[in-house]
Amino acid sequence: MGRLCVPFYFIAQVGVKSINKQKRGAEDIVNEQIRCKEMLVITDKGEKLGVLPRVKALAAAENRGLDLVLVSPDANPPVAKMMDYSRFRFEQQKKLKEMRKNQKIVVVQEIQLSPTIEKHDFETKARKAKTILEKGNKVKISLRFFGRMIVHQDLGKEVIERFVQSLEEVSTVESPIRLDGRTLFAVVAPKTTKD
Repeated sequence: MGRLCVPFYFIAQVGVKSINKQKRGAEDIVNEQIRCKEMLVITDKGEKLGVLPRVKALAAAENRGLDLVLVSPDANPPVAKMMDYSRFRFEQQKKLKEMRKNQKIVVVQEIQLSPTIEKHDFETKARKAKTILEKGNKVKISLRFFGRMIVHQDLGKEVIERFVQSLEEVSTVESPIRLDGRTLFAVVAPKTTKD
């Protein structure tokens, strides 16, 4: 029976370092990961200890019960700071979580009109736009010209102006009517209510 031969490039791709980088911040270089011979060391209080060799810097951080984090690897000499790395990561994650919580996702939904739109279709699309605006989303009103319709841009502009006027009570114009290629469009946003 022959031996199983695994290609070298496959072995090289599977490693322990990729797992460690997922656990820690992929951008942070901490303690033994630091490969600089010398670095400017700053304590957790902000005092500069000066340029120290790697071994002395790691020992100084260990004596204080802190981690050594490379904060500026591109500087000359590189800058490392002593800190409680796990607490630092916790604070960063807490800030990110808070930012995501306060972040509001704005959705822009499109309503397509025609220069020859009938009254009933116009009213139906206006009602649909109002419900979108009441949910807090923006509406992009677009009107595409086909064939020789492009000659009558003024008719298309009138249709969009009428549509925007029908939404006046629940919206404000964010982007005025513009022509982009064969499409006229405008963007309206929900009115902000002041308490």
